[in-house]
Amino acid sequence: MSREEFEDLVSRALDRIPPELTRLMDNVAVFVEDEPPPEEPELLGLYEGTPLTERGEWYAGVLPDRISVYMGPTLRMCAREGGDREAVVEEVEITVVHEIAHHFGIDDERLHALGYA
Repeated sequence: MSREEFEDLVSRALDRIPPELTRLMDNVAVFVEDEPPPEEPELLGLYEGTPLTERGEWYAGVLPDRISVYMGPTLRMCAREGGDREAVVEEVEITVVHEIAHHFGIDDERLHALGYA
C-alpha cells in the first residue's frame, strides 16, 4: 500500500467520527508517520498533548496536540495476521478512534474494554 493510500485511509477514518464529536475536538492535529519512535517499534498510533479533560484556564497559547498514525507497523501487523486491505482499513479506524479518545481523556483500560485496543 502506498503512503498516499494509507493517508487516505486515515482521512476516511477521521471523516467517520461523528460531527458532534469532531466539533468538540480542540487544538489537535493528525499526522501519518512512516515509523514510530525506535523504542516502540510496534506502536500503531500515539497521542501527545493535554487531554480536553485536563485543560484549564492555564491552557492558552500552546502548540496543538498531536496524533500520529504509524504506517509501517500497521501494515506489518496486518500482513503477519494474514490480513488484506480490509484488515488495514479496520486497523486504521481502530487506531484513529483510539488516539482521538485519548484527546477526550479516555484511558487505555477503558478503550480496551470498549474494543479499541
